[in-house]
Amino acid sequence: MAGPLLSDALRVHPQDDVLVALRDLQEGETVRSASDVVVARTAVPRGHKIAVAAMAAGSLIRKYGWPIGRATRDIAQGEHVHTHNLATTLTGHSAYAYTPPAAGAKAVQVEPRTFLGYRRRNGRVGTRNELWVVCTVGCVARTARRIADIAGDRLRGKVDGIYALTHPFGCSQLGDDLTHTRKLLASLVTHPNAGGVLVVGLGCENNQLAALLGTADFDPERVRSFNAQAVSDEVEEGVRALEELAALLARDVREPSPLSDLVLGLKCGGSDAFSGLTANPLVGRVSTELARAGGTPILTEIPETFGAEPLLMARAVDRSVFEAVGTLINDFKHYFIAAGQPVSENPSPGNLAGGITTLEEKSLGAVQKAGEAPLTQVLRYGERVHRPGLALLEAPGNDAISGTALAAAGATLLLFTTGRGTPLGFPAPTLKISTHSTLAQAKPHWIDFDAGTLLTGADMDELSRALLDLIVATASGQTTCAERNGERELAIWKTGVTL
Repeated sequence: MAGPLLSDALRVHPQDDVLVALRDLQEGETVRSASDVVVARTAVPRGHKIAVAAMAAGSLIRKYGWPIGRATRDIAQGEHVHTHNLATTLTGHSAYAYTPPAAGAKAVQVEPRTFLGYRRRNGRVGTRNELWVVCTVGCVARTARRIADIAGDRLRGKVDGIYALTHPFGCSQLGDDLTHTRKLLASLVTHPNAGGVLVVGLGCENNQLAALLGTADFDPERVRSFNAQAVSDEVEEGVRALEELAALLARDVREPSPLSDLVLGLKCGGSDAFSGLTANPLVGRVSTELARAGGTPILTEIPETFGAEPLLMARAVDRSVFEAVGTLINDFKHYFIAAGQPVSENPSPGNLAGGITTLEEKSLGAVQKAGEAPLTQVLRYGERVHRPGLALLEAPGNDAISGTALAAAGATLLLFTTGRGTPLGFPAPTLKISTHSTLAQAKPHWIDFDAGTLLTGADMDELSRALLDLIVATASGQTTCAERNGERELAIWKTGVTL
């Protein structure tokens, strides 16, 4: 159980204009943080903000040391700060000026760590040895699931698992929309967690089987494919293919692999005001450690970097990476504008209830998952990582879509921070990290790690070591809650018209 709170509220950064309530505060109550004492003028729910000092209408309000919006009216000291008196300042296009990075920091010695992974022929290392059934089009999604179910019964105990990764797309798509679907699926076909892949097509779809496989740099020994229209019994054909692949997987063994072979996807969902105080900074510690060891953390959810992108751009290793970030951010804003939507249409209702007011505030908390790792690459949707260091991946904030995109980009393990909780799983094993202990205690079958103990005095260094230990164990085969619950979803980003 969590211990007593160390104070009533927290000032995240010395320059902040607000405190974060660590418990429900009552009107007239004296509220103490490590550096401030204020009297609450109104009730303030846990996780919400309270003004440190009076602020005039129109003034910028800071949290994390950065502006999170502008006061829409005068705010008194001790007043609740939320949607009724704070609004976003985000605009539809941003201009960025490149500044060369400062001289490189002195190299930091990293404790040599290894995990037990499956090394593939192309040198990539998986954390699982599974059989995947991927469909080119939604018309054969149910067929793919039947093949996986029947083969799963016949091959039980002989492979780590057999999973159908299905979706409703692949036909009636044009242009970039079809290209996105094809690139995403092609990247999954080459995923190192899949020791073998069966690709099932229909035959008449826009996303033709030959075109999909023509864009995938796959190991032909480990991939089987057919069009259902071209065989007499598509289910039996698929089961037979999986049995052949299973015989190959029986030769695979785990072997010690350095952390430089690990690719971690970074994701948050169902966030609350504690996400940026506990779980996300904790994941940031691990991301920094992984990058220093030569590994690859991947950050995505591009709309949830709006307002915080300068923090990432300042760590770009060169001008080309810096400019690629700026282009990606503005492209995503224009995607919203073209659909007639404001770029700040976020946070979600759950985020708002948890105390997050503006997208800037959400973004400043979200990017902390990237830690201090240098930004080495910017990936468009469906692309795979191609060098060590932090990658920024194009995808929306939607949990299923961005989680799938992270796996397609090469993540063999995902870290998912959450304050509200979700059972959702993704193609790669996913560790759920709670932002507060109440969630961890209420949903132990969802949550793998409790970062909420940071609010009651846990040491950040010790907790980051414990999380890294769990990551190594999971990468070596220990199952996650989502895996034990059978939670595994694939979702594709639909960006165009449907015929």
